[in-house]
Amino acid sequence: MTSLHWKRFSCFCLCLTLSTPAWSAGGVTIPGYAPATGVERSYRVQKATETDMSFWFDKPGTPPVTARGAFRQAMTVLSRDEDGMRVRWSLSADLPEGMAGLADSYQMNLLYRNSLTAYGTATLELETDLNGNPRNVSGVDQIVAHMRAMAANGPGGVPAAPQGGLYEIINTIEANPLQIVAALVPEAQLLATGQSYKDESMDIGPASATSRDEDYGGVSVPVTSTWTLESTDATARTATLSLSEEADAAAFSQSQQPAIENLMTGFAERAKNLTADQLASVKRASKSRSVELVVSLDDGSTLEASEIVTVEAGGTRLRTYTHIQRQDMPASLPLPAVLTAKDLQTPDLNIEPLPSAKAGPGILDKLSTPPAPPAASQDTTVATGDNGAKAIAPVSLEVKSAEVGLSPVSYDHGLNIVLTPESAATFRDFTQAVLGRQTQMLINDKVVMEPWMREPIMDGRIVLAGTDRKDLEAMAEQLRVPGAKILVRLRP
Repeated sequence: MTSLHWKRFSCFCLCLTLSTPAWSAGGVTIPGYAPATGVERSYRVQKATETDMSFWFDKPGTPPVTARGAFRQAMTVLSRDEDGMRVRWSLSADLPEGMAGLADSYQMNLLYRNSLTAYGTATLELETDLNGNPRNVSGVDQIVAHMRAMAANGPGGVPAAPQGGLYEIINTIEANPLQIVAALVPEAQLLATGQSYKDESMDIGPASATSRDEDYGGVSVPVTSTWTLESTDATARTATLSLSEEADAAAFSQSQQPAIENLMTGFAERAKNLTADQLASVKRASKSRSVELVVSLDDGSTLEASEIVTVEAGGTRLRTYTHIQRQDMPASLPLPAVLTAKDLQTPDLNIEPLPSAKAGPGILDKLSTPPAPPAASQDTTVATGDNGAKAIAPVSLEVKSAEVGLSPVSYDHGLNIVLTPESAATFRDFTQAVLGRQTQMLINDKVVMEPWMREPIMDGRIVLAGTDRKDLEAMAEQLRVPGAKILVRLRP
């Protein structure tokens, strides 16, 4: 519900496991998954991601950047036969009851609302196996057609770039439609992790290990899964299971080397000063997954699940948290502190809602859309005290520094521009004067960005992103020339 729709560290994407446990003989018997058909089940879902890149900014101990979401989703098993099931998920980006007033600290909800708009649907019908693992999605052609229409109608009617993120996602979906499930309802896969189509038996305490291989960019990575029956509750008719998974460190590190090299290139100055021990640590990578599941002893369905996935690579750490609880059942698993914390270091995503009545720019290319065009009365003039009309003149800004680097939030390359103090003050006054209007930024008479001014820029810092890194480097070189300036004006 997240990953896909805010600028992502795609090389470290987290894959949910679709395997079922290997049960030992004896002990409690967990029945095969046999959900009632035609009955809607509601789930309360809480999610968070923690991103720690403090190593690259040489700020050890800095709290990770955290994004959080809370949702209420519903699932109905429409039909079931000997081969599988047909399931409908009803999806919503609204905060669950009791969480009013907290929207600012639940940015995933704003992103997910845009995701539903971008995909053009608030329901998904899935074909699953008898464990509940999704294996096919209905309406893929309609979803892709909707997304292509959005790509063709960007801001001001300008189509999205053919190499942009939106088209990348469309191509990924066409190659593997189950990516829609990963984007909109990954809960289906997590719930299925604890379900088995046949009766299984376990003893409390002993661990049972299995192994499999996962593919990461052509590298086969062995993954060890260890299952344990932790406890049973005769009154609640439930069994609590735990699953721990560990990717082979050497193979996973090998699979991540291209991404690590790319990251080091983005922080070239910092990378040049690493010690031998630091460099060796940066080139190591690991991935682990920890899951707790509460399963019904009546119908074998997962009633509650808590998952933590941790990926460390290239001196960074990405950790995701997911907690799912069926709302007609009491909670029994503890919530990770990040899901309930009042104070978090959150990314400044500046998320604007996508228009739902017509196709528009997708959050899959950028995390926000421009506000509505100004009303007819708001042309390129502003009222003055003498009741006349005076055009807002362009401003010429002198650059103090220009460096290409990686954002700790979006992981995309960006050109970080710092203006001289005098130009910073000029730019502040300009941005205050043109609030709510579209501007243009020019370097050497070439338009490089057309941002809508949503708030004054007070600190004299500008970030250019969403452009090929080579182009960013070329612009940085132009701005490093003594006396280099940027022209900023209202869009004609």
